[in-house]
Amino acid sequence: MDYKAVIFDFDYTLGDATDAIYAGFKAGMTALGQPVPDRETVRRTVGMVLEDAYTLLTGDDSQAGRTTFRAEFSKVARPMQAAGTPLCPGARELLLALEKAGIPTAVVSTKHTGTLRDIFNGHGLAEKFAYIVGGDLVSRNKPDPEGLNTVLGKLGVAPGEALYCGDTVIDARTAAAAGTAFCAVLNGTTPAEDFRDLPHVHIAPDLTDLQTFLGL
Repeated sequence: MDYKAVIFDFDYTLGDATDAIYAGFKAGMTALGQPVPDRETVRRTVGMVLEDAYTLLTGDDSQAGRTTFRAEFSKVARPMQAAGTPLCPGARELLLALEKAGIPTAVVSTKHTGTLRDIFNGHGLAEKFAYIVGGDLVSRNKPDPEGLNTVLGKLGVAPGEALYCGDTVIDARTAAAAGTAFCAVLNGTTPAEDFRDLPHVHIAPDLTDLQTFLGL
């Protein structure tokens, strides 16, 4: 094990909140009189800041529209996510193996910190993480490395001693900006070829493969 800490994105890295996210998009778009995109279109925006995903899909960059969308989305999606977001296959096993090896873990995600904690509490895993940093705790979201740098500072781990694992090009660029190693996890919609020209130490088809790569 070459790393002193392993840090994870959440959506399509450790968990799959598609049902709740799509329900939230439907609620937000409907409230604003916007066409509701299909499920796969929404899936391809997961990992973006919510307001940016709304603007991408509608062309509406007004502050009022973006703020209203988040509010209406959150009314529906946050309770659903807290009530039962499934983990990706192999997530529990990987986290327990890291704990057994004495390697601290953390999460850096654009998702709300409270939602992340609720999800992990539901699986009995919240206490496995040294830190959970959601988009509400940073002033600049990924690919800015603020969240990742915050966690590294709290852990007392140098960037070169940590691995960040995520499913999007945004995650890869975040790791590069922070100076950490990066492992792509192909649980989401981003194909392996999109990571080929970005710095990475491994491309894992799933979390079981990631655990093997880490030698756990």
